[in-house]
Amino acid sequence: MESSALLLCLAFVLVSASSPTCDPEKLSYNSWVSVREMQMGCWTSFIGQDKAEVHILNLNFAASEGKIFSLEVADARPMNLIITSSSTAYGLINETNADVNIYKSNASTVVLYTNGHLVNIHTVDFPREDEELVKWATRKFGGVTSFTTVANLKGMHFKATEGTKAGPQECILKNEDPSEKHFMKIEATALTSSFKSCFPQQRADDSKLHIINIPEDANVRNISVRVDTKKTSVFLRGPQGTTWTFLNLQHTKFCSNNEILLPAMAHTMQPVCMLGSDKAEDVQRKALAYFKVANFTSYTEIRSEESTLLLVLGQGSSAVTPTAAVPSLSSTTVPPDQMPLLMQLYTSPDYRSPLDPSAKVQSDKKIYAEISGNTLGAMVLTIQVISCLVSSKGSSSVVKDLPFIPEFCSLNLCPNSTRLSFSLGQLQELTTTWDVECSVKLCYSKKCVDGGRVKRSLEVTPPCQQTLNPPCFDFGLPGVLGIAFGGFLIGVLLIGALWFIKIKTGYPTGLDMASPLSSGCPCSGAKRQPVSSNPSPSENSSANASIGSTQSTPTSSMA
Repeated sequence: MESSALLLCLAFVLVSASSPTCDPEKLSYNSWVSVREMQMGCWTSFIGQDKAEVHILNLNFAASEGKIFSLEVADARPMNLIITSSSTAYGLINETNADVNIYKSNASTVVLYTNGHLVNIHTVDFPREDEELVKWATRKFGGVTSFTTVANLKGMHFKATEGTKAGPQECILKNEDPSEKHFMKIEATALTSSFKSCFPQQRADDSKLHIINIPEDANVRNISVRVDTKKTSVFLRGPQGTTWTFLNLQHTKFCSNNEILLPAMAHTMQPVCMLGSDKAEDVQRKALAYFKVANFTSYTEIRSEESTLLLVLGQGSSAVTPTAAVPSLSSTTVPPDQMPLLMQLYTSPDYRSPLDPSAKVQSDKKIYAEISGNTLGAMVLTIQVISCLVSSKGSSSVVKDLPFIPEFCSLNLCPNSTRLSFSLGQLQELTTTWDVECSVKLCYSKKCVDGGRVKRSLEVTPPCQQTLNPPCFDFGLPGVLGIAFGGFLIGVLLIGALWFIKIKTGYPTGLDMASPLSSGCPCSGAKRQPVSSNPSPSENSSANASIGSTQSTPTSSMA
């Protein structure tokens, strides 16, 4: 009995350890999840004819908040700033900027203090309603660059960066996340919500799994989600009719029992994780089973009186601290990151052996590249390469366009990836480290969005110089024997040819002084013609004369 009980206890402990859960509690600090109320606003590409931007700042304050804020415009670009609020608030402008004109309504309850600085503040008559205020600003300045609504503002700092956004120039008000506007830094009081959170033992790897649960009795139904960390999985559970809208493609995997909207791709994902229970343990176990992991990073229950919220997942400067004791937050707004991409380089078209990051590549070699990305839930994305360039590292930066050739790869072999090849021939005269950077688009079906850029470093060296001297051939013993035997055969053939010529032409058997060859006669087989004994009269007379002359000499000498 004792052994059986011990085995049962061990089995219970093993099962509990394999699927850990935690009980959520009300906490004053959550480093992973922050909640903000979605506000009405717009962001356009409008710039006035005077090269000045037009920004509208709409301030809302809760009754319990101190309605004092600071406004820093010293670094701002030329702009016309319109400030409106339905509450009595007090603003402090610390420094001046001659290129900034501030407008407020003559019926406004906003009081601005300049501390003696010369600030261009204009009091005019304009409407309070959001839509009507946009129309008024459009008539007066020609358009509106941005409309930003901030709840419980503590501080606003306008940066020196351009405040426009690529796209249309017409300001159409809709729910937005003000933190996406990179030209301003907003410090505001966090939204007070009823949080319950817990954090089990963290995993050793870098991947994250966050579980968000909205109980059935909560009022919130529309939640916009922004993920500020990489390698993140998100499990979202809400009452029937809840809609989750992802504002960026930073997340890697997600699942929900509700609809998920991807506005950047104009796509709606239907529920895939059916779960009716809102109990913490049931939701946690469902998330672990779906993602097939042994642990999760955080579990959060959200109850709010607001129907539309912004949920931000992240850690560090991006995270908001939802606490009543310390209600302020400091958010440095940066554009949302894109889905993580990876570029792998190869030197052969089989794509089997990746190139080592420290390896050196000769500029006359062809490089093969594979760009891949993580999946978005159950979606299969197609990656399209738009353009590539190379930039040198060092004191003198050089940037060159990099032509590339797409390489075919089937969807089964290359899910969520694409392949291409390029040559570095234009870098033959240089030896340095280059960054290969490509711009891509992410496509689902026929809908594509900007996927950002992917970069990889590569050290390039000039190709090997070919020698100008003729190549030397090293013959071994088989080569020497072959040449000798070939020479022997050529000699035998030549001797045989001479012997054949002798037989056919009747070559004489010997050479002596009596031979016709000694008199210069040609070598021929024709018979020698006999000399005629009857010379012609001329020949005879000349011959006799010569004989007579020759015979007289001895006669006279004898006498």
